[in-house]
Amino acid sequence: MKVEILKKTANELKLEVEGAGHGLCNLLQKRLSENENVDLAGYDVPHPLSSHSMIYVRTKGKVKPEEALREAVKKIHETNKGFGRELKKAFKT
Repeated sequence: MKVEILKKTANELKLEVEGAGHGLCNLLQKRLSENENVDLAGYDVPHPLSSHSMIYVRTKGKVKPEEALREAVKKIHETNKGFGRELKKAFKT
């Protein structure tokens, strides 16, 4: 997976992510929108056959957009670890 910063200001961040589709981007958008300091979170997959996605974050100014993005990724990681533990428990029974 490759990430390129397309736009970065004090409260806006636009990234191009190679290798990310709707699954990852939708999850990331959901976690970002749960943050009260995020004004807008969205993504676009410009073409269905492309492996490139655009992720856009705009914050209200209390936190930098890259901080909000890191926090969202951390929450996703914690959720996935929890799911993995529960899955292991389910298969042991």
